[in-house]
Formats: sequence, C-alpha cells, structure tokens
Amino acid sequence: MLFLISPAKALDYETPLGVDTHTQPLFVDEAKALIGVLREKSPQEIASLMDLSDPLAGLNVARYQAWQTRFTASNSRQAVLAFDGDVYGGLDARQLPEADLQWLQDHLCILSGLYGVLRPLDWMQPYRLEMGTRLKTDRGNNLYQFWGDRIARYLNERAAADRTPVVINLASEEYFKAVDRKALVPRVVTCAFEERKGDGYKVISFMAKRARGLMVRWAVTHRASQPEQLQGFDLEGYRFVPAASEPDRLVFRREAKV
Repeated sequence: MLFLISPAKALDYETPLGVDTHTQPLFVDEAKALIGVLREKSPQEIASLMDLSDPLAGLNVARYQAWQTRFTASNSRQAVLAFDGDVYGGLDARQLPEADLQWLQDHLCILSGLYGVLRPLDWMQPYRLEMGTRLKTDRGNNLYQFWGDRIARYLNERAAADRTPVVINLASEEYFKAVDRKALVPRVVTCAFEERKGDGYKVISFMAKRARGLMVRWAVTHRASQPEQLQGFDLEGYRFVPAASEPDRLVFRREAKV
C-alpha cells in the first residue's frame, strides 16, 4: 500500500535532528521550472497570488531566490521532518526510530505543489506553493495542469510491484486532485475522520488533519499491508464504523476529543 498525505504550510528548519539518512527529491527539473516562474514575480504579486501578508510574501520571495538545484544538509531537511502542521503533529515522525522512517520511505508519499511528490526522507528546501495556486506556466493556468498525469504515473510505478496495488488517500481534496484518476492504476481507498457533534457526526478540519497523521503512525507501527487492517485504527479515541463505511471509504468516528 501507498499512503498519500498533503504537505503543511508551517515548516520547521530549527529543531535539531538525530537523523542523517536522506534521499534526493525526484522532480527537481519540474521544481526548478516552477521556481523560475516564481522568481519573476514581485513580493506584491506573490502576496496577491497566494493571499499572503506582506511579511510572508517577502519571506517566500527570499526562499525562491535562495532555492537551488543542489540539495545539501545546510539548505535542506528531510520532508517528513520539515513539515510542521496538524498532519505531522499526528504522525510525529521525529519520535520514530530509523527503521520506522525507512518503512515510511517505502510506503508514504507527500504531495507537493512545488516538488510534485516527496518521499519522507527526500531533502527539501523551504517553500510555499499550495497545489491550488493559479500559477500560470507554459503547461497551463494552474498547478494541476502543470503536473498533469506525472504524479499518477509515478504512483503507478511505485505500486507496480504489488500484486493488488492500493493507494490510501489521506490527502486533502486540494492535493488529491493533482492525482489524475484516469491515469492512476491502483485502487484508491479514502479514510474519513468524524467527530461527535450534537446528534450526529461531522468532519472538523484540524482534527481530521491530525487524524490522518495518526493513521500513518498507526500503519507504520503495525506494518499495515492491507486496507482491511486499517479498520483496527484506534488512536486517540477513534473507532472504525462499518455501517457508515464503504469498501473504498473507511469512516472512523469518536465521541469526544481525547
């Protein structure tokens, strides 16, 4: 199985790391092309394009200018340790032993507006470029057109070794849209996480994000290899709900935040 998650806006390049193992990102040429487009824009244009404050726009313009095709320990950090949002708080990869990080490397893909797909241990230079950004390039008017079927073809290659390939979608709608479903070969199973709200249940964004990370953490500690095994996920009060689920949509609920 391959697990898909979204990146995070927040980054952490300050916390000391105890992990040296790393790999090089796969789509450097594509990232370089996007950086070239971004470098042509002023801070004001970046602020407007990405709906950023002036300080954030200035920070990211500086990041684009500093970005280079040579990834090193001084300008990069392993992707799963650099992202710092709700998903990554649930995953808590910094506390995983190296054997678990290697399992993640073999089973987890991080979708990215700039890098396309990042493996957990791929070195990543800091950036801000959400997949939904309407950045015009010579391939189209937005990043979905820029990436086309490249991400799906890569996932097909990764899954080809499995007899019954499955992609576990834990990414947001914005990012999963970058996977061309017509080109994608593996079966897709999506996980949904709901909270008790009055007499019913509801997806609450930041809680669902954390739960996606928790699911990946559960999968790595249990070495999950089949979608059916994920039904055992029980971290922080979540339980699988068969009556609300379908074969390709697994629903997990909890009564109250733990």
